[in-house]
Amino acid sequence: MKYRTHLLFGPPGSGKGTQGKILGNIPRFFHCACGDVFRSIDTRTQVGRAFLEYSSKGELVPDEITVQLWKARIDAAVDAHTFKPDIDVLVLDGIPRNVGQAKIMDELIDVEKVFHLSCPDRAALYARLKKRALKDNRLDDANEDVIKRRLATYENESKPVLSYYGKDRITCIDATEPPSKVLLHILESVNDGSNGNGQHESAAV
Repeated sequence: MKYRTHLLFGPPGSGKGTQGKILGNIPRFFHCACGDVFRSIDTRTQVGRAFLEYSSKGELVPDEITVQLWKARIDAAVDAHTFKPDIDVLVLDGIPRNVGQAKIMDELIDVEKVFHLSCPDRAALYARLKKRALKDNRLDDANEDVIKRRLATYENESKPVLSYYGKDRITCIDATEPPSKVLLHILESVNDGSNGNGQHESAAV
């Protein structure tokens, strides 16, 4: 069966992880972040060893391996009954991160909604990312050049995913609003089947 899925989508610093964690604490939602998948890799497995082979050399991990790792995480959650696909909606953030992954995952997930956390104000994004990096004591990530590269990667690799899923499934939400308001827009869209701001949009950052 395909898993009913909602995607949290947006540039680094848009608050995807924050909203995902909140939704994951609400009954009938199961949150899975790509970062959690990579942090919990079992390198004793075949796919785990394949991941290590690429990552240890600083090479990009192929999309097929990334999706296999994600699926292993989901399968484990199903086996542990923490994710119950017959009644739960899967909430993803950080995956699919490009069109290649989206195509591979088509046979596994039924994407009902894409919540695009839009933040056209680049200054606000820079400030958020610097603040988060300093808070987590990741000084390298607070570097302006690093932030520029991350945003460029989003623009070139991740943002095309919005076009892949199409406007009819996209709810565009202003990510600069307080997290409580962003959450309210998401829940309103889930409950009434509409989008968060009365219009479909995929052009904003």
